[in-house]
Amino acid sequence: MLVLVGAAAGGVARYIVWAAITQRFSGRFPLGTLVVNLTGCFAIGILMTLLTERWVANPQWRLLLVTGVLGGYTTYSSFAWETYQSVREGSPWMGLIYVMTSVMLGYLAVWSGALLARR
Repeated sequence: MLVLVGAAAGGVARYIVWAAITQRFSGRFPLGTLVVNLTGCFAIGILMTLLTERWVANPQWRLLLVTGVLGGYTTYSSFAWETYQSVREGSPWMGLIYVMTSVMLGYLAVWSGALLARR
């Protein structure tokens, strides 16, 4: 039940963030999905560091917040599809830039979140 409730909340949050970014910044580059993935990476950096290093937390919190909320929030399947679409539509460089940006900035977001949580 915790995963279910968390995933529902994460899915709604994902849609709200994605829609806000997409409406404000239209274009071919999937900025909404990138922002969702990067903020999800940052959040998992914070949450996992707090839950595994800073607090003695009940394992149920990880189920709710990480597996549930962040599992519903992050959008790896959308990321993969949008990359495929870029390549298929004749923009392989945009697809490559999107992959590289997502992976590099995603790692930096996890690292930053973990660093912040350790303070």
